[in-house]
Order: sequence, then structure tokens, then C-alpha cells
Amino acid sequence: MSLAYFALIVAIVSASVLEIAGAKFGAQLGMMAAALSLLAAAFSARKADYEHYLRATSWGHWGLIAIPLCIAAQLAPLWLNWAHPIWASTHEALGGLPFGPVTADIGLTLNALFLALAALSLVGVTIVVVRDRGRAELVLFVLSGLATVCALALDLHWLSPGLMGAAASDLATTFAGLGIMLNLAVMQLAAERAETRHSVVRSIAIGLCGLVGALASALAIFGLSGTNSAIAAAFGLVLILLILVIRRLDLSPLAAGALSVAALIGATIVLTFLFEKSSGPILLRLVADMGAETRAALERMLADTRWFGAGAGTFSAVGRIYQSDAGAALLAPSAATAIFADMGWIGLSAAVMVSVIAVMRLSFGALQRGRDSFFPAAAAACLLFALIQSFAGTGLLRPAAILCLSVILGLGLSQSVSQSSR
Repeated sequence: MSLAYFALIVAIVSASVLEIAGAKFGAQLGMMAAALSLLAAAFSARKADYEHYLRATSWGHWGLIAIPLCIAAQLAPLWLNWAHPIWASTHEALGGLPFGPVTADIGLTLNALFLALAALSLVGVTIVVVRDRGRAELVLFVLSGLATVCALALDLHWLSPGLMGAAASDLATTFAGLGIMLNLAVMQLAAERAETRHSVVRSIAIGLCGLVGALASALAIFGLSGTNSAIAAAFGLVLILLILVIRRLDLSPLAAGALSVAALIGATIVLTFLFEKSSGPILLRLVADMGAETRAALERMLADTRWFGAGAGTFSAVGRIYQSDAGAALLAPSAATAIFADMGWIGLSAAVMVSVIAVMRLSFGALQRGRDSFFPAAAAACLLFALIQSFAGTGLLRPAAILCLSVILGLGLSQSVSQSSR
């Protein structure tokens, strides 16, 4: 597993650092490293590793392959009246067969499929590799360190606005939100080490590193980002605190259930208030302000989207049809908007459903675990933040965010079950 572990680290580090730096090959390098890690894990996995993977994914194996299957289905021929209206219009104008692939660009959709398969590979490899608690801790340190570096870059961008572009700034905002949860997990790790009579000096050093990372991330997300991103991070924080309170106070199932229901009602009220503050399509209500012409083009594009979308990764290509200025590109205002336009209601519903089920699975796993509960708790909080943030920004569309979130999910799932089958 050493090679698989090394390739896993290379995948997330290369993709994250290079994308923030503006390099064009970061995503490709990360995907190649993910493929290498899968290959190495497949050759070195033992029966115990396979059984551990099955226990960690018992909440629903279908969920892990839902998105890749949706993307692959867009490459298969379908009747044109099921696909995007541009295909029906093309058929009426040019004639020909009344069926074809859903996607507007096969190359872009294939690239999106490879990225989805790389993310799926990282989830599976991480589940197997971090069975060992020492490796799980190292992966957590790497993830928190990457998130902290991105948050610091966003903090410095406030002092020097030319430090990074708008796209990199959106990615850094996403990493800053993840960094809060990950660094809180590092602080809990330090506290757990101190409680179990590990080296006090080392525990204090780890705790201080986590505190510095949490503060840098909090400054970036609460002080320098939009209100909706800050609220998304606050939801993740509340989830971590809720799990911590239930565990530390050793609440009965009835009391824990009542507290969870109260938190769920409060979250529903806050989200309802956020979505009702503005009018228009629900997918555009949490995004930043945009010009009236751009908003009208987006509304027309969303209105034409069918169940299967226009093809994963083709938002910009299809957006040119709706943009009045031929020289300008219509960019997605949020990850949820892009997923809906690319993959339709089926793809967006599958993504939201898988995220919600994963958050619930990780939360229950955190409550059932002992000293390792901070791993699944942090992963659940990161997924909850990502789910809400996807309606407010585009950071989650970047390959670096997708690959790192996949590793976070795998880390949480692996540590949410015991090492034995008993």
C-alpha cells in the first residue's frame, strides 16, 4: 500500500497547489496520480482491505457510482425529444436520425467522466489506505495543511488583490471553508493525544498548528468571503459541535434525537430565509450579483434544460448560444447551476441525494466511534459545507476541490467503521 499511499498524497497536493498557482496541468497530474494509486491498491489489497471497503460503503455502493453513470449515460444515443432542445432544433433544420448522444461536446464530457472516475478512485483508495490510523492522521495533516495554505493565499489576496485571479479566489474560498473543519479535527486529535498520555509537547504543537490553520481559514471565509459562504461554513461548524456535545455529554438516544431535530429545524428555517431573500430560479438565489443581461441568459439556459442536461462539462460551450455578445463566455455562477445545466434534474438530484446520505452516514459513524470520531465528524461537516456552498460559488467545479473532497469522504468513511467485522 505504500505506493498507493504516496500516489494519493501526490494527487491531492499537485492538483491543489498547481491550480491555486494557476498552472494548467494540475488537474491532469492529479488524475494520473489517482489512476496510479488505484492500480497500486488493486495489486496490493488483501482480503481484509476488501472487507473493510465493503463495511465502509455499506450505506450504498450505488451512491459512489451514481455520478459517473449519469455522465456515461450522456454519451449513449437517446431520442432527441428527451435531450436538450438544441438537438431537436438541429434535427428539424438538418434532418437525419431522431436520436443521438445527449452531450453537446463528446470531448468535454469524456474529460468530465475521467475526472469523476478519478474522484471515485480516490474515495476507494483512501478507504483502504487509511485503515491504518497513522496514515489517517498523516492524510488529515496534509489536507489541513493544503487548506490552510489556500486560506492564507486568500488572506494575502485581500492585501494584494493581484495575487490570484477570480477563479482561483473562488477555489481558495472553498478550501478555506474545508480548512476550518479539518483544522478543528486536528485540534481534537491533539486533545485526544493528550488525554491518552502521548507526548504533551507534541500534542501542544499539533494543537497550535490546528489553531493557526483554523484562524487563518476563519478569517478567509468569515471575513473575506461572501455571506452565503460564511453561512455554509457555519453549518459545518454547528454539525461538528452537535456531534461533540452528544458524545461528550453522553446523551441518551432520546435526548440526542431531540437535539438533532431542533438543529435540523433551525437549519431549515435559515435555509428557507436565505432562498426567499431573492426571486427568480432557485438555483440563482444564493449566487453573487450579476448583470441583468447575464442573469436573463442564465434563466433562458436553465429553462431549456431537460432531465438529462446538455452534457457534463459543456456549460461554457452551450452558454455561447444564449449569450448575446458572441465574444463573451457565459460562466456558471455556482456549482449547482453548472451541474443542473450539464446533467439536468437527474444529475443534480443524484448529487444532492448522495451528499445528504453521506452526511448522515458519517454523522452516525462519528457518534458510534470512540476516540477516532473526529475523522468522520470533520468529513460530514466538510460535505455539508460543500453541499450548501455549491449553490453560492463555483469553487467545487475545480478538479482540485473535487479530488480533495473525495479524499476527505474516503477518510471519513474508512474511520467511521471499526477495523474488525465484529
